[in-house]
Amino acid sequence: MARRAAGAAGVKGARRPEVRLPPLEPWREGELEPDGDYDGLEFRDRDLTGQDGAGARFMDCALTGCAVDGTALGRARVLDSVLTGLRGVGTRLAEATLRDVEVVDARLGGTQLHGAVLERVVIRGGKIDYLNLREARLKDVVFESCVLVEPDFAGARLERVEFTDCALKGADFGGAALRDVDLRGAAPLEITRGLDRLSGAVISTGQLLDLAPVLAASLGIRVM
Repeated sequence: MARRAAGAAGVKGARRPEVRLPPLEPWREGELEPDGDYDGLEFRDRDLTGQDGAGARFMDCALTGCAVDGTALGRARVLDSVLTGLRGVGTRLAEATLRDVEVVDARLGGTQLHGAVLERVVIRGGKIDYLNLREARLKDVVFESCVLVEPDFAGARLERVEFTDCALKGADFGGAALRDVDLRGAAPLEITRGLDRLSGAVISTGQLLDLAPVLAASLGIRVM
């Protein structure tokens, strides 16, 4: 699918992060610590399953090939970092902050990001099932060449968010607030809830036709 100019149709494009990592030192500790401070470190192929890093700060870090099943990272701050090949179920990132972050080829399920703040974040490649972004704030976020299965944006605020060559299946936008959200690159685009909250988004003519039955049903219109 060809990438469209985000500025078309009056929608403002997202500002992408420009992450330039310094030379990194390997992380040699045994486990994460709550409120830990991790600066300029490389976490490579580490098993972080069930560890508690709530409130920790990751600055100029690379996490590559790490297992994050049930890892507790609530209120963590991930800044100017690259997360590649993360895998796991039930990773807890509620109320975390991700700023100037690239997430590449993640394979995640049930990731908890409710109440989180995402700013200048690119999520590229991979597949994320049941992503919980309820009440989160997303600004300058790009979902690119990835598959999102039943993502939950209920009550979230999305500003300058792009879906590019991205599968969006069973999305919930109930109670969400959208501004300059570009959904034209989502194929398929499946929305199960919150069609009435799409003011502030742009979709293609083809997507409108695909959504027509769901739109009609939500308005109580019978098509004979």
